[in-house]
Amino acid sequence: MQEFDSDNPPQNALAERFRTYMPVVVDIETGGFNSQTDAILEIAAVVIAMNAEGYLEIEQSLFHRVIPFEGANLEEAALKFTGIDPFHPLRIARPEKDVFQNLFKMIRDAMKPKACKRAVLVGHNAHFDHGFVRAASARHGLKRDPFHPFSCFDTATLSGLAFGQTVLSRACKVAGIDFDEAEAHSAKYDADRTAQLFCLIVNRYKDLGGWPPT
Repeated sequence: MQEFDSDNPPQNALAERFRTYMPVVVDIETGGFNSQTDAILEIAAVVIAMNAEGYLEIEQSLFHRVIPFEGANLEEAALKFTGIDPFHPLRIARPEKDVFQNLFKMIRDAMKPKACKRAVLVGHNAHFDHGFVRAASARHGLKRDPFHPFSCFDTATLSGLAFGQTVLSRACKVAGIDFDEAEAHSAKYDADRTAQLFCLIVNRYKDLGGWPPT
């Protein structure tokens, strides 16, 4: 493993940190819990980079409201939970296929300068979001899905280890990250807070001497 030198950081430092994977935080708000049948209503993604000192930071973000795919199921309880009205006349949303094509392109473009070969999805209870991403990719026959097909990083698990909390709002509060309950359950807000939490945990591990391994 290449030793990290803050005065001359390697261009592929992020790739070395996560075995050529680029972390991308994803949060999806949906019309239910079944990735095969239920609508995606919002998606946000945050690309993570590594700075010259070897610390993770937010590089760029994307957010889209999504038009439910044809035949999608919408559970009333899920809509009440998120507060999303998929059919509000002022809601600016894009077709699901267009949204995912745009998302995948942004991720692929971000991977190139970092020498990363795949993206790895980071999420709070990550397998939920990962399942919806995989289902949408399959639904539209998208051939260039940049995400690893089964690996992901779960901030609920990492937060349980680092802070003794698995709920996003509580983990953020323990970590010293501002969290507004009124803004929660928006994909854009939750993705941003999840990204801050992920960076903080990884960076703190570095400060404790856990990276690079000795």
